[in-house]
Amino acid sequence: MFIRIVKMSFHEENIPAFLENFEIIKDKIRNAQGNRLLELYQDKTNKCIFFTYSYWETEEDLENYRQSELFNEVWAFTKKLFNDKPEAWSVNKLVSLQ
Repeated sequence: MFIRIVKMSFHEENIPAFLENFEIIKDKIRNAQGNRLLELYQDKTNKCIFFTYSYWETEEDLENYRQSELFNEVWAFTKKLFNDKPEAWSVNKLVSLQ
């Protein structure tokens, strides 16, 4: 399992549209094959910056999602709202303390 982190920065006036759309599609993303967790975060000091954290069983599962119709629809809508280039990382969890 690995974690995908995506940083997105939006024009302030586009934040409501992003959040409304995320509310509509979040369950579809979470139910994509191999997705085990989906979380959305907002930066505490810059409200225009958001992060998604998603846990995936395999890299193939993430790639299948990224090639899906759902992703194409989500990304086509979301990328129009950005005020900066998004960044993404795929990371392995090494330690978790709870």
